[in-house]
Amino acid sequence: MTKKKLLHFAENITFDNFIQLSYKEVISGVVLKGKWKENFFKNENPIILELGCGKGEYTVGLAEKYPDNNYIGLDMKGARMWRGCKTSQEKNLKNVAFIRTKIELIKYFFAKNEISEIWLTFPDPQPKKYKARKRLTSPHFLEIYNNILRPEGIIHLKTDNTGLFDYTLDVIKENGHQLLYLTKNLYYSGYNDDKILINTFYEKMFLEQNTPIKYLKFKLKPND
Repeated sequence: MTKKKLLHFAENITFDNFIQLSYKEVISGVVLKGKWKENFFKNENPIILELGCGKGEYTVGLAEKYPDNNYIGLDMKGARMWRGCKTSQEKNLKNVAFIRTKIELIKYFFAKNEISEIWLTFPDPQPKKYKARKRLTSPHFLEIYNNILRPEGIIHLKTDNTGLFDYTLDVIKENGHQLLYLTKNLYYSGYNDDKILINTFYEKMFLEQNTPIKYLKFKLKPND
């Protein structure tokens, strides 16, 4: 591990909006579960998650644009998340938090119906068939999201990867979820929503390469 990463890890734990728990602490019971609004954000505003947030550009960007929402970025890469933590602290954003954990464990962090929206911004497409379960729009993960997302909650996907985009459309159709919108070329679609125009590090790189950005949003079929 590089010295720079070590410094970032060390600084992360000094941020009051950065949460990192051991596996034992997580499964023993996260004290904020079901109480994020009351005990952390101290307001009743909606909570929106960015899963696989990387450097946190989307989490921070949304928090700046929409101060009446609360935003939480979640990832395992603490050195990357340092940037989002640092920026949100520098900007004195009180509606931002970051959690370092595996996405599979989010049910331990959030209660049923506690989350209003989920953003998946350029997730790993996991192109090999035997890794389909690891795709963040796989039925496996959608079932996890269904445990914490409000019934009217929306899931957003932005990706450059055609395979992941088409796979997600198939999952939505085959499992009876509700597709709300799709475009295979976001910036030439005429779709007008400030939320989707925030650019991540990877998105800027793809746009410079003239790679079409794909976007869709959908609602989950309620659990039986």
